[in-house]
Order: sequence, then structure tokens, then C-alpha cells
Amino acid sequence: MKCLIVLLFAALNLPLVFAAWGYTDNGNTGASLVFSIDTTNGDLSSIKYKGKEYNGYNRKNSHIQSGFGKSDVKIQQFTTPANIIKVTVTYGTIIQTYIARYGNNNIYMLTRKGDNTVPALRYIVRMIANQFDKSTNDADYQDTPETPVEAQDITRNSATTFTKSKHYSGAADGRTMDYDYVGRTSSSVGMFLIRSNHEKASGGPFFRSLLRRATTAEEDLYEILYYNMGTTDPERFGLQGPYLLSFTDGGAPSTNLFARRAEYSWMDNLGITDWVPASGRGYVSGVGISNMKSGHTYVAGLSNANAQYWGTAAASGGAYRINGVLPGTYTLRIYRDEIEVSTRSVDVKAGAGTAVNTITPSDPSDTTAIWKIGGWDGTPAGFTNFDTTPMKPTYMHPSDGRLASWNPPNYIVGTSNAASAMPGYMWVDVNNDQLIYFKLPAAQTATSHKVRIGITEAFAGGTPKISINGWTSPNPAASSQASTRSLTVGTYRGTNHMFTYDVPASAFLAAGEYNIMKITIISGSSGVTYLSPGVSLDAIDFL
Repeated sequence: MKCLIVLLFAALNLPLVFAAWGYTDNGNTGASLVFSIDTTNGDLSSIKYKGKEYNGYNRKNSHIQSGFGKSDVKIQQFTTPANIIKVTVTYGTIIQTYIARYGNNNIYMLTRKGDNTVPALRYIVRMIANQFDKSTNDADYQDTPETPVEAQDITRNSATTFTKSKHYSGAADGRTMDYDYVGRTSSSVGMFLIRSNHEKASGGPFFRSLLRRATTAEEDLYEILYYNMGTTDPERFGLQGPYLLSFTDGGAPSTNLFARRAEYSWMDNLGITDWVPASGRGYVSGVGISNMKSGHTYVAGLSNANAQYWGTAAASGGAYRINGVLPGTYTLRIYRDEIEVSTRSVDVKAGAGTAVNTITPSDPSDTTAIWKIGGWDGTPAGFTNFDTTPMKPTYMHPSDGRLASWNPPNYIVGTSNAASAMPGYMWVDVNNDQLIYFKLPAAQTATSHKVRIGITEAFAGGTPKISINGWTSPNPAASSQASTRSLTVGTYRGTNHMFTYDVPASAFLAAGEYNIMKITIISGSSGVTYLSPGVSLDAIDFL
């Protein structure tokens, strides 16, 4: 079967016979995928699988961000180690590379960004709509009629009252570490965007961001290389990829293409700017983790200003290994679920391994509490509206009619449960001043106590302040968080932060009486309803 890779001046709308205007390779590749690249701007202007077109809508093609302007486009053909065609698109400080390899149905892509001239970085595969199966109930499918809810990219269906957005994955695998690809399938075709290892991306293993979008007229798949919505990481520059667009006859893509197991030594000699082969990388090998909590997942993460990596520790003993790491000094963080329980520095050298001795975590759940609401896991799991899997606010706007009230009844320690009486999100303009009732025995009323409130994210400087009966805490300093939208775009993932409050004995009522603790969100900023200052709760306890 013929595979045609065509480089044409697509903007001139010339027929194929005028190939003198560009470059055509009509070799026999043994594959069913044919794609074209516009030499004026480097767009993918055509993507055909078995003769059927899948690319584009409304005169828009597939490309980085919203597409480049006039670009320098070059093509090379290699015969070793296989028949390979490489197209390099240079636009300012961005270099976009497309690679076709003999005998497969993949478009391999790499993106090198030299600076912040482009404010974010994502590859958008724009697809002709309605060629693949999907449900109108999908969280990212915006049907008609739709009413804007927020910033035009979040809408509400007037018939179902469901909120929809490209920000909402609608699946349990919305975190970066949980998915290898996004895509669409039909009975005869599968079209998949297989993500890169994200070593130069931002956000870490638990980052949530847009994955795909669909309307009745348009469909997109995204590879997010840097997205500043909700991330607290710095932007990293350099080469990202490979990531790839892969076609099947309806089945799932090959697991050998996934970033965590793909073998790319065949790219070593293709002249890709900033490419680092396996021989120029090292690895980190952890002996284990002590005091592990049964039923919880432990993740080891590496990060510095230049790169990020992660790996899951063994459920028994906690051994872990992170391969393919660029040389440098990294912060190694151990997470139980999504809460950080250990931090140290490690050095990685090219062609060598770095061993890390057994780590003993400093876990906030090891401290015995008199009472506790929620669990120290770095997520709002178990709180009101976060008591199901997947957690509803990760694929709904907080105003969605399927959610319970964000203002549940006051929480009574020993009687209430978090799922029905303590909201996972709090905002100044929605459900501020949540009350918690609790009693203390005589011996505990005569001494001071400590209150801990953990958050996983704060919006617009939202910071919890407490009062107990007639006593009020000082105003805590705000945590370090992203400056963009967060709680309304399907993510609670920010910077985990624990606020502690030292409460004097004089604050408490006599034994057997209900003490009333009030949590008030304060901020130097303002906003309306779900865009007012707010926080995502992790846990609250009383020591």
C-alpha cells in the first residue's frame, strides 16, 4: 500500500501535479497513513487514513497553539536505520519536527521552545467532527444549545443543566501520570494522540489539564506541553517529545508506543536539536519506603528548573526506579497519594544510576488527632461533592446542577460526616464561614491545642482563618499558588499547604459544652461567586 508524504504550498490550493512548488515523496512505505504539511507555516494540512480525511475544520489545520506565521520548512530523507522522512519547521525560537517512519501509521512529533515568546505550548489535532463515537454526556462534548458559564470555554446545556468544557476530562485518569494517550474510536478506526514523557512540561504527575474537546462542528485532541492554567511549576524550555498521532483499525494503540516504554534510539542520528540519547541520561533507584500505609499509592517525583519525572513505588516495600533522567541535581519528593511526605536532593549523572537509601516519610497522618475531618492525602476526597470516583468537580463546573449544595449543614464532630457536611471547596462569596461543633472533656479544656487545616489549592489568594468561640486567630500568610483559574477548570491540584493555629486554653468552653470553630476564607483580592477567593480542602484536624 502506498504512503504519500506531500509538502505543498497548500495556501495556493494547487493540485498534486504541480508538485514542483514543493516536495513529494511517493515511496512505498507499507502503511495506510498519508499526511501533508503546508510549507508556508508548517501546519499539518491533511491527515488521511486509508483514503479518508480526518484533519481540519473551519479552515483550521493541526498545529502548535493556533498555528505559526510564515515559517522555514525543511525536509530530509534517511535510509538508515530505516526509511525515515523528517520535516523541520522553524518559527522564531520554536522548532517543530514531524517524522514519518517506514511501515507504520504514526506521525512522530517533537517541539523545541527556546523562550516564552509563545505564552503557552500545546499541540492541537483538529479533527473533522462526527467521524468517531462519543456520548453527548461526555464532559468535554459541548452540544447545542449551550449557554456560557465562564470565560466562554465553560458552558451549560440548557436541556440537561450539565456543564461542559474542554478543561473537563470526565474520567478517573485525568492526572498526567494516569494516561498514556487521548483519542477517539469508531468500529473501524482509532485516532490517538500519544503523549510524551512530559520531561520539559510543568505540573508534575498529578497535574490536570485539557485533553480533548468536541462540539457538533469541531473536535480537538491536545498534547499539553506547557499550560499555565493552575500550574505552580516554572515553564521549562528545550525539546519536548516525541509525542505522536497514531492510527489503528479501531483497537487501542500499541503499548510499545507509550512514553514510559517506547524505545527511540532510531532517532539518535536524525539531527534533532537538543536530542539527548539514552547514553546521555541516568536513572534513580530507590531501595524502598518505610512506614507505608496499606491501600495507598506512593509516587516518587524528580524535578528541577529543567526537567521533571516520576515513577510509582512498589506496593510492598516501596522500591522505585525512574529511568531516562537528564543529568543534573533534582529534588526528590515522595508522595503518599498526592501529599508530599519526604523531600531530599539527588544528583543524576549520564550513563549511571543514583541509589537512594530507604526513606522514612514524615506523614501528617502519623500524628494522633483528637478529631479529624477528611484524610491527609493531598486531595479533597471524601468531602462534600468529592465523595465519588471520579470526583465530580474534576469534570463539572462548581455550579453544575448534579452537585450537592456547597453550603451543607454545620459539621458536628462525632455525628456528621464530611461527605454530607463539609464542602471540599470554600469560597468567600459562596460558602464562607463554615462552622464545626465539638465537645472536649475537662482535661482537654484546661490546655492549649493546635488546629491544622490542609489545602491542596487556593484561588485568588484564598487563605483560611479560624475562630473558636470568642478567640480569633491572626491572619495567616497566603500560600504560594497559581495566579490563574483553578477550582473552576476541573482541578484541585495546586501547592499542598498546611496552616497551623495555636489555640490557647482560654478559648474553650467548659466540658460537655459545644465549642464552635468557624473557618473564614480571607484574601486581599476579590471576585464573584466561584471566581471569588477560595480554597480546596485536604484535611482538618484538632490536636
